[in-house]
Amino acid sequence: MLRRLLLALTALIIAVAAAPQEQNRENVVRATLDNGLRVVIVRDPLAPVVTVEENYLAGGNETPAGFPGTAHAQEHMAFRGCSGLSADQIAAIYAQLGGNQNADTQQNITQYFVTVPSQDLEVALRLDSSCMQDVQDSQEQWDEERGAIEQEVSRDLSNPTYKFITRLNEDLFSGTPYAHDALGTRESFEKTTGAMLKKYYQDWYAPNNAILVIAGDVDPAATLATVRRLYGPIQRRAVPAHPEINLPPAKADSFTLDSNLPYELVFVAFRMPGTTSPDYAAARILGDVISSQRADLYGLVPAGKALGTDFGMAETYPKASVGFALAAVPAGADPAPITTEVKNILAGYADKGVPADLVDAAKKGEIAGAEFQQNSISELAATWSQALAGEGRESPSDIVDAMKKVTLADVNRVAKTYLTLSSAIVAILKPSASGEAVAGKGFGGAETTTAAPTKPVTLPDWAEASVKRLKVPDAPAKPTELTLSNGIRLIVKTEKASPTVTVVGSLKHEPDLQIPAGKDGADEVLSELFNYGTTTLDRLAFQKELDDIAASESGGAGFSLKVLKQYFSKGVELLADNELHPALPEDAFKIVRDQTAQLAAGTLSSPGYRTSRALDIALLPTGDPSLRETTPQTVSALTLGDVKSYYTKVFRPDMTVIAVIGDITPEEAKPVFEKWFGAWKSAGPKPAVTLPAVPVNKPASVNVPDPTQVQDSVDLALQININRFHPDYFALQLGNHVLGGGFYATRLYRDLRQKHGYVYNVDNSLRASETRATYSVTYGCDPDNVSKARLLVEEDLAAMRTTNVTAAELQQAKALVLRQIAMSESSEDAVAGGYVSRALMGLPMDEPTRAAQHYYALTADQVRAAFQKWIHPEAFVQVVRGPAPK
Repeated sequence: MLRRLLLALTALIIAVAAAPQEQNRENVVRATLDNGLRVVIVRDPLAPVVTVEENYLAGGNETPAGFPGTAHAQEHMAFRGCSGLSADQIAAIYAQLGGNQNADTQQNITQYFVTVPSQDLEVALRLDSSCMQDVQDSQEQWDEERGAIEQEVSRDLSNPTYKFITRLNEDLFSGTPYAHDALGTRESFEKTTGAMLKKYYQDWYAPNNAILVIAGDVDPAATLATVRRLYGPIQRRAVPAHPEINLPPAKADSFTLDSNLPYELVFVAFRMPGTTSPDYAAARILGDVISSQRADLYGLVPAGKALGTDFGMAETYPKASVGFALAAVPAGADPAPITTEVKNILAGYADKGVPADLVDAAKKGEIAGAEFQQNSISELAATWSQALAGEGRESPSDIVDAMKKVTLADVNRVAKTYLTLSSAIVAILKPSASGEAVAGKGFGGAETTTAAPTKPVTLPDWAEASVKRLKVPDAPAKPTELTLSNGIRLIVKTEKASPTVTVVGSLKHEPDLQIPAGKDGADEVLSELFNYGTTTLDRLAFQKELDDIAASESGGAGFSLKVLKQYFSKGVELLADNELHPALPEDAFKIVRDQTAQLAAGTLSSPGYRTSRALDIALLPTGDPSLRETTPQTVSALTLGDVKSYYTKVFRPDMTVIAVIGDITPEEAKPVFEKWFGAWKSAGPKPAVTLPAVPVNKPASVNVPDPTQVQDSVDLALQININRFHPDYFALQLGNHVLGGGFYATRLYRDLRQKHGYVYNVDNSLRASETRATYSVTYGCDPDNVSKARLLVEEDLAAMRTTNVTAAELQQAKALVLRQIAMSESSEDAVAGGYVSRALMGLPMDEPTRAAQHYYALTADQVRAAFQKWIHPEAFVQVVRGPAPK
């Protein structure tokens, strides 16, 4: 579990991913319009979906002195009104296109991206070109948006990882634009005006300072003709000179920051080469080598010296980047010993070089990883954008080609040059003690009124017919469903986007029902032990076998494999060996048990855990299986026999679902799985793994102190008496798309963010299982706005219960959800994961198509009746994490 947490943490920090090889030449069309706009169109017929990504070559670097968030603020304001389009029209169009749009501001680029069904490409391009033509940047709109962006600042300042990166940039890049990121500060936003934002827009948002990337199931030639028609008339403009980056020598430093994580993190960071450096490719390979599970850094984990480790490249800029090694140790531990260990390992690599076979493995892994990035349309567009706009390359294949040429000598030279401890930054994120959860003062004192439904938004003629066209998506090709001789359910879908195969599998299990009393944590210990090899291959030998075929694999109750087609059988053999014959060595068990107990101790006192625990206690009845708790005591009492017994009880082929997607046919896949998984047998009757239904909850209010947060995180939740198969499920989900999911075009965003600026994000969800369902609304805001924001939530829910949604809202919600269903096919990982989750739930493989038919037929009366029956805001459990609400 901890390794996955650290990988996720590293992913939050890392700003660049491996780039895929260039598509076949005939699938890529490039052009530069007369006004200077560069256009790249990449055809990928994976699904009838397309991603449009507009990249402006300006970001945090180009902001005026004293106003570090100007680029970020302008990114926000582009959704507040463009040439011929109001904020309401932009929001309504994006919502009816599927609501899958966003933007981000980096140090040297600002990106706007949207994924839509291919049939809606021209609408997406018209929206984007309108914003390139002009934006409104009115003072009135900025006065409203300021509150939302300030809440985004508060959210990030409540994140220990963000605070670490901010301080790291200040130390490594002092005196340069890299020293501040693009987020901005509340103080500077208070002084920012709409006129200042318009000046920034006029300076940098020019076609000759932009790169438009379009990827997906399109006709490249026809798409280019549309681009010329829509963007060609936009006039080029003079663009200011970009600021020069003159980096001073890096200086050593050390600092400690408070954290709300359940473990202590130690970082040793270095200034590394930037993307324009000839050393960048070798630095990427060096990072892969150091992070390898066969390298010395990860060796600290099985040695019992660290809970987890990783190495990543982050904050990747043209002139420099950041490389960091991290190690996690138990909360309260002395960080000095692990800091010394990490430094010694890095110094050893710098002095003596790195293992040659790990360099070869890293190069194979990067090349294979490039292939896999073709299996997602949005990721394909993002990778091309990063290569061209972020790194100034001609193609994503440039960096792959450069990494192919990297030699052992190159990597050793880069290690010696850049892993210099004399200029390293050492940082420690130290957990702060969280106070116990305490009862809140509750909610009340204000009369809840019913909000009037918003008036319909009149759309331009070019958008009206397209976005308001309701249609049940065409059913995708069905996968082949097979049952192996031992009961494994095998689902196979052939996709030829790349010569790769992805395997996703899961056991139907429920630890809270299957772990014996007093043995809590057995599942967590077992999960970590899957990293220690098999009965025939020890940890290092098993990882080498994977490296030799450039495959990535994870074992456990949820397992996966990514492998090139040519190595499919070998990859499945290794996956099966890990699942069926885990080594579970005694010496490793003792270390993992101690590590899990130490992590449990930190988790129990962390604000994040106390928040989720407070929710569970308030929502569930006393004695519910889901209230079981892993403690240091239950983990420390475990024996290896307990873990093996749990494995035998839970790991059964007749409780296993495996989805296979990629360049493979059912006829090819089945014999391979029969060969390597066929000997796996089940013993005894199937276990009971379905949690019992629970009654509705009583209202409650709890505050969880978190001294590291400047913003409150608010959870409002209800337990409701339906399940995933209840006929009202679809009406509630459709109503949820009236409330959220469509940015300013939906009620919660409009009221909490657009009108009042109380929040940056507000999310609403209905999560249903075979026996239970929870309805929730979550948001972050200043402590003095917690109750104000909740009042607006309750008003919107009261309106849903008492008044039919308007015809326009119903149509928009249907358009939103129907297009989201169509777009769910645009990633092989998402498709495979969907197959597995539906199989475990007992739903048919074509459930998305069946759901679309339900949504299409629903009426406003049915939506209101479902909300009236099931959603009772007065019964909300409210849990606030952070400063006490005022």
